[in-house]
Amino acid sequence: MLNTFAKWMSVMLAATCAGCASRPAYTVVEGTMLGTTLRAVADVRDVGKQQLYAAIMELDREAKASMSIFDEESLLSRLNRNETDSIDRHIAYCLALADSIGALSDGRYDVTVKPLVEAWGFAGKARTAEPNIDSLLQFVGREKVAIRDGRLIKSDPRVQLDFNSIAKGYTVDLLARLVESLGARNYLVDIGGEVRCRGLNPHGQAWRIGVETPFDGNMSDGQYLQKRIAMSDGGLATSGNYRRYYLDGQGRKMAHTIDPRTGRSTLSRLLSVTVAAATCAEADALGTMFLAMGADDALQAIERMPNVKVYFILAGNNEEEYQEYISPAMQALIMEQR
Repeated sequence: MLNTFAKWMSVMLAATCAGCASRPAYTVVEGTMLGTTLRAVADVRDVGKQQLYAAIMELDREAKASMSIFDEESLLSRLNRNETDSIDRHIAYCLALADSIGALSDGRYDVTVKPLVEAWGFAGKARTAEPNIDSLLQFVGREKVAIRDGRLIKSDPRVQLDFNSIAKGYTVDLLARLVESLGARNYLVDIGGEVRCRGLNPHGQAWRIGVETPFDGNMSDGQYLQKRIAMSDGGLATSGNYRRYYLDGQGRKMAHTIDPRTGRSTLSRLLSVTVAAATCAEADALGTMFLAMGADDALQAIERMPNVKVYFILAGNNEEEYQEYISPAMQALIMEQR
């Protein structure tokens, strides 16, 4: 009997150890990237934490050198100053994707919005006290730029590009590609709350991503969450006007989401837009587009886009009350509240 019990225990222990061995080990890297928070959790093989961090920082330098409007020496800044017309693969990709999203937006999504963003003080420079919006609108419009033979052609030299609505999501995708190239099959990469994931988390479950409660000034970084989303593949981005805003001299809220048609902040009862998509760049751009549309137009647009996965948080009847809209395609990703 003792021999039988010993054999049974040996089999159970072997099975348990085999199960432990089959669960991948995860490397976690945290820090800053693109001037905001960075977190990467990945089952990279034969790559140490310092090596992974170094590779990520090299990608950070590459992305900022290409697409940053805050770095005066970036390629995008030099294009905006007309010091060059040669583009790289990053700018070509973002401009092409911006075109495809812009075609859905009825003019509400346009990356030539930089003169307006800068005038209102959301491009790293002091805002203009009374910007002449009508004069600035002359230089805004996607039809005013084109790419020919790897060069950016402008109809007016005062046209400028701003990829802040897409570049972070695109860089998240580049980061995902990086960890995959290092052997990761399961990972979550997060830059400033924009996410790309694949496979399972260290507990063997889908990755869980929180959506923040969009009250003005919420800088808690996850302390106040409205919903949690479970994902095993794809990108996720949230856009809102509850962090990047200021009050003007008359106490009016000025938010960083600018309507390219009017040249002014878009403010509506739509407080937060979360989009899940195949790539984080696509989710990033769509989130900005819906937010710029405002509540009513965004809800109407969703009816024409049944496959889009969106979660809207809208203002309720008082400051502590919210209304929600979850598209049918998004419903399966929303976790039950506990």
